[in-house]
Amino acid sequence: MVRESFERELRRLQQEVVELGAMVEEAIQKAVEALKARDKALAREVVHGDALINRRRLEIEERCLELLATQQPMARDLRIFTAVLHIVTDLERMGDHAEGLGKIVLRLEDEPWIKPLLDIPRMRDIAVAMLRDALQAFVHSDAQEARAIAQRDDEVDALHDQVHRELFFLMIQNPRNVTQATYLMWATHGLERIADLVTNVCERVVFVSTGVMEELNVSGE
Repeated sequence: MVRESFERELRRLQQEVVELGAMVEEAIQKAVEALKARDKALAREVVHGDALINRRRLEIEERCLELLATQQPMARDLRIFTAVLHIVTDLERMGDHAEGLGKIVLRLEDEPWIKPLLDIPRMRDIAVAMLRDALQAFVHSDAQEARAIAQRDDEVDALHDQVHRELFFLMIQNPRNVTQATYLMWATHGLERIADLVTNVCERVVFVSTGVMEELNVSGE
């Protein structure tokens, strides 16, 4: 009976991690939409919302430590607790990158785009899909799926490199493009880092499932 109660608490803890992930996903989605539309009000919403993500991370950590202190976790339980503590940290960092995107929008001048914003939304779409799938893999302790998700980071890296090449060319072509191109480079870097952090989450999923830490997608670094 005690074990069943503890299992319910573990499932609840994992669900709280998924809910935090949904908050982070929403922040990333809104940040890129704000960038596309030059929507400063939406950008401010993302920036101000980062404090809520940070608070939820701390609440989950406190709950995790409380369960560690009051229960008698077995080896696999300890792996789950360790994974939760690392995953919520990575989720908060993803939220920080979304906040950074929002701040970029607030700094942009109202001038025409130097290039169509096609690849940045694609990077966003891949990254948030990776995040959503990685958290489901965590709930189901699916190491095979986690490894497959981590491989999708290569797509984000390829788009990141492509956008940077295009922006470098535009800066060389016209020095007046430098400021906007720099902001867009920062935006793509933030999204690339979000995908890297999802890969970290996938590594924790593998750890929970197998008890072994694997460095995933090394070739994509």
